[in-house]
Amino acid sequence: MAPLYKRVLLKVSGEGFCKPGGFGLDPEEVRAIARQVKEVVESGSELAIVVGGGNYLRGVQFSQTANIKRATADYMGMVATVINALALQDCLESLGVDTRVQCAVEMKDVAEPFIRRRCIRHLEKKRIVILAGGTGNPFFTTDTCAALRASEIGAEVLLKATKVDGVYSDDPNRNPNAVRYTRLTYDDVLRQNLKILDVAAVTLCKDGHIPVIVFNLKREGNIRRVIAGEEIGTRIGD
Repeated sequence: MAPLYKRVLLKVSGEGFCKPGGFGLDPEEVRAIARQVKEVVESGSELAIVVGGGNYLRGVQFSQTANIKRATADYMGMVATVINALALQDCLESLGVDTRVQCAVEMKDVAEPFIRRRCIRHLEKKRIVILAGGTGNPFFTTDTCAALRASEIGAEVLLKATKVDGVYSDDPNRNPNAVRYTRLTYDDVLRQNLKILDVAAVTLCKDGHIPVIVFNLKREGNIRRVIAGEEIGTRIGD
């Protein structure tokens, strides 16, 4: 099936790299992501991936439970995203997919610096670009990074791959009566405080008219289906 979008920004949370409720990297979960990404490349879309690091730690939560300043905890989280990025890169390359890692925090021995024009050039050459290190600044989430990078590279859509199959009115794991939305506006998300994305990320996407699709990463083939235009998950837009 031909892709609906030519250039896509995919956000994969740290939870995507481990089993539900797990910690660190699970090799089979990384391979599952790589297999889905390869399908996207073969369909003809250009793909950049922002990776989270929550499978190791979340800066804001870690700073609250440990005697560590928030800024320091956030930098630790940035390093965690690099671990995920390198694992995904090697897994993709083992499948024959040409890949580059770019990092917002200087790590020249393992990753290129994030340079917008270089990133776009890689995409034009049909390379997957994995973006690590968040924005490079503490106090900003990787969701905000995803919205920012989507705006910078001219992505047509931001795909947020999660462990659930869309946006709900409440936590479906705790509330069996929670309602799943199929479509929302940016203002709906902000007004209802749905927390699927932080305010900065929603605002960036709203200003850039970049639609966001929230879907379940754990169902094999979902990335390709979403990019092909199938009605999966929840679409957030104007």
